Amino acid sequence: MKIFSIARACAVLGGLWISIGGALAAAPPLFVLNSLEANVSVIDPVTWTETARIPTGKEPHHLYLTPDEKSIIVANALGDTLTFLDPRTAEVQRTVRGIVDPYHLRFTPDMKWFITAANRLNHVDFYRWDGKELNLVQRVATSRTPSHLWIDSRSTTVYSTMQDSDELVAIDIATQMIKWRIKTGAMPADVYGSADDKRLFVGLTGSDSVEVFDVSGREPLSIKKIKTGNGAHAFRAAGDGRHLYVSNRVANSISKIDMTTQQVVESYPVPGGPDCMEVSADGRFIYVSSRWARKLSVVDTEAKKVVRQVTVGKSPHGVWTLQHAPR
Repeated sequence: MKIFSIARACAVLGGLWISIGGALAAAPPLFVLNSLEANVSVIDPVTWTETARIPTGKEPHHLYLTPDEKSIIVANALGDTLTFLDPRTAEVQRTVRGIVDPYHLRFTPDMKWFITAANRLNHVDFYRWDGKELNLVQRVATSRTPSHLWIDSRSTTVYSTMQDSDELVAIDIATQMIKWRIKTGAMPADVYGSADDKRLFVGLTGSDSVEVFDVSGREPLSIKKIKTGNGAHAFRAAGDGRHLYVSNRVANSISKIDMTTQQVVESYPVPGGPDCMEVSADGRFIYVSSRWARKLSVVDTEAKKVVRQVTVGKSPHGVWTLQHAPR
């Protein structure tokens, strides 16, 4: 594997030399996790080239920004570690060990808790976060294969999909106890909540739909299945407060959902098994990992097609950049 030097990587823009890895970078890089190569591709959004390949722990799948926006945390599921990267320079800041099976991860909005889904070990873990250190407080046993997490805006409830038992589970954050569980369609993966905390959208990777749940009452209720495409998997907000993108990994497409009408309003073809996504700050472009093609694909939502691809590593999964549309 060729490791590129970030410090030496430069690009020409308007006659000016700009250091990609330095403080003078025109735009922060995109990060793409290569799950089966245990590394991260760093993509320059000006030249659309890979400027670095950073080693991590085994099987990095998802990543998340710290509340102070000073670090990107890469969760290395089989490595039982977290890799902290500078979101602006892509420099490795530190490695935190002893974080068991961190497959998916989130911070609570009040910034008091860091929560991980232990995908292969069937539990959700609660860590106290003081702005720097993580301390395990509770390990909550769940059903089979907790996959993705969503936390409500009031930091009261964390929701987790159970990929292999076809369930959605709600855990009370104050008590770290399961409040309820409900059956879902086949192989629920990502989950996304509406701004008012009343609806949850669940991608059914074993099906062709997004299932909508009403969680505003004492008991959850499945209210609709929105047909999007086979392998409905990961979500990303469009940035306008109303629309939501879902990647259909088997159908090789991305669907745009109107969360108000709960209907698909647009569809974009994307080859290679589209998976995790990021949306540009202006909302025009979708950056998506084409999981089976070892590519980062760039979708122009106005042209309604892929306009660029960048070669990355094996089984690219999570995608992130500091400059993104509102989530």
